[in-house]
Amino acid sequence: MSPEPDCIIVGAGLAGLVAASELLDAGKTVTIVDQEPAASLGGQAFWSFGGLFLIDSPEQRRLGVHDSLALARQDWFGSAAFDREEDHWPKRWAEAYLLFAAGEKRAWLHEKGVRFFPVVGWAERGDGTSGGHGNSVPRFHITWGTGPGVLAPFVRRVQAAAATGEARLLHRHRVDELIVEDGSVTGVRGEILKADSAGRGAPSNRERIADFELRAPAVVVASGGIGGNHDMVRAAWPERLGTPPDFMLSGVPAHVDGRMLGIAETAGAHLINGDRMWHYTEGIQNWDPIWERHGIRILPGPSSLWLDAHGDRLPAPLFPGFDTLGTLEHLRRTGSDHSWFILTQKIIEKEFALSGSEQNPDLTGKDLGLLAKRIVPGAPVPVEAFKQKGADFVVADTLDELLAGMQRLSGVPLDLELVTRHVREHDRELDNDFGKDLQLAAVRVARSYRGDKLIRVASPHKLTDPKAGPMIAVKLHILTRKSLGGIETDLDGRVLSADGAPVPGLYAAGEASGFGGGGMHGYRALEGTFLGGCLFSGRQAGRTIARAA
Repeated sequence: MSPEPDCIIVGAGLAGLVAASELLDAGKTVTIVDQEPAASLGGQAFWSFGGLFLIDSPEQRRLGVHDSLALARQDWFGSAAFDREEDHWPKRWAEAYLLFAAGEKRAWLHEKGVRFFPVVGWAERGDGTSGGHGNSVPRFHITWGTGPGVLAPFVRRVQAAAATGEARLLHRHRVDELIVEDGSVTGVRGEILKADSAGRGAPSNRERIADFELRAPAVVVASGGIGGNHDMVRAAWPERLGTPPDFMLSGVPAHVDGRMLGIAETAGAHLINGDRMWHYTEGIQNWDPIWERHGIRILPGPSSLWLDAHGDRLPAPLFPGFDTLGTLEHLRRTGSDHSWFILTQKIIEKEFALSGSEQNPDLTGKDLGLLAKRIVPGAPVPVEAFKQKGADFVVADTLDELLAGMQRLSGVPLDLELVTRHVREHDRELDNDFGKDLQLAAVRVARSYRGDKLIRVASPHKLTDPKAGPMIAVKLHILTRKSLGGIETDLDGRVLSADGAPVPGLYAAGEASGFGGGGMHGYRALEGTFLGGCLFSGRQAGRTIARAA
């Protein structure tokens, strides 16, 4: 490999690996620099559930789902609610990504060996309006192998190239500066950090042992977002979402620190939509943490009763799994950092999934025997472990015992009479197969979809029914996850300056670019679109550089 590669990529996550793979397939040479040890190759994508947004897929059609590009566009733009002058490129990226998701995305991944679980999930079910936020149909395709399964073909490609000298993987190389000469980005400078045996995702040292400088005609910033840096999250927190919480869990490792955004800006990049972000309200404290404040998100079905910290029921249509940011906004305006699910053993067995590759050993390990246990009685093993060991779970045989346990965990005054009233009102509605409760109506609609009825949504029942018990309460925390804004780019992944002109030699991909354009999701995401955004934006940048090199 020549001393100067065709491209330097900052960040060894999914977007960077995809860009590198495209360049290598085109016969180019690549150097990837990343501040973390080799154990963390693949970045955040490794920890993901592996959900990918596809439109009108064979998996959907087999389940009787009638999807279309027009319906997906309606859902995307109704969710994004683009309303700014800076949304020119984000809208262009959204249109291009929809075409990709409805077109060659599945075949491109399939050719690389990626396969999908046959039941399509219905994530982010929306705000209850046809033209507003949310997925009108199930589109969440779970990768067989979860996040590691998505990463696998790109990791293999880069590691094979590293063995032949076409690629270099320089771990423990932290970039502190993009080199700019005569208005063009021509390389990177930074510090080589001391070797560290930290496992994947675990904190690593920041001890400098030397400096480095690398040159190339193209540099790609694929360094991720700000979710591991709570100070940056709070500084960017928008007024429309209320006040930032005093206590948050981290859904990403600490190295997702956002530092390359400021470095790119210093080199001429235009940062846009920094106030758009995506955080979950169903976070629970990991009883076996890997990084500080390590939280896991519950991927809930629609049946749990959702209460705020004081015991009041969340208004319709803020049901579990429907409107992530609508729920976040509502809860933040109540002034407390947590909320509650009340459910039963019957619900937890059917409806609780935990986000993350490590929380789904059957799907991640492609273990058919373990997978088969999902359709027999009993909660999945990782869910049961949280129920037994997690700090946020209360399990009781009676409502009074449950309320006492909730009060012990609450930390703020909990109106036990109000909680009791909401549970009793919910249960009275189940004396009939019809009623006025919109959440129960939504549960019945969900069960009309075969995938939900089979493995995702429990049949309606009373929360106090002993046959469905024990009763369970879960204390839920806000969990940081994704930046929806970032470095503005055109459709080729070229970084744009504040005047709209490309910064020569500089490209961006993945979360650092708002998954394309500086924020292709607008204000809200439809789920399965973060990994997909890394795939698409990394591919676009890699192919553009390959054509120019």
